[in-house]
Amino acid sequence: MKQLLVFVLFAAMFCWLMFSPIYKHVLVIRQALLQQETDYLLEIGASGKYGYIDGAMVAESRNRLGQYGFNAASLNYEIATTTGAEGDNAQAPVTRGVGIRLSITYPYENLLNIDRLIGIQPPSANARISGRGMKMSEYVP
Repeated sequence: MKQLLVFVLFAAMFCWLMFSPIYKHVLVIRQALLQQETDYLLEIGASGKYGYIDGAMVAESRNRLGQYGFNAASLNYEIATTTGAEGDNAQAPVTRGVGIRLSITYPYENLLNIDRLIGIQPPSANARISGRGMKMSEYVP
């Protein structure tokens, strides 16, 4: 009976050791992609040509991230400015020197449930990974 118990515990530990790095790698790649997309949108949106990040840019971003396996409906975009002005209004772009903040969040989607095998609690169901950044607008009317 002890040998069976040791086998079951060893099998669980072996599974965790084999598959946990893969899931953690997926998590790191997802977070990196979110940060890369955030940096890209801020670079484009804060450029001298735009001064905003509008719905069309967000829709294109959702499509790009969807190509990497993200569920586009689960992506959450938050756009703000340092002055409180709308950072997503194409009719009123923010002027030079005003910071545009962007945050893209995405749920963990049970990626770390395998950690339960060794007694580590995974993140809660409403926890999200994110990419965040701020860039000063370069738009001059």
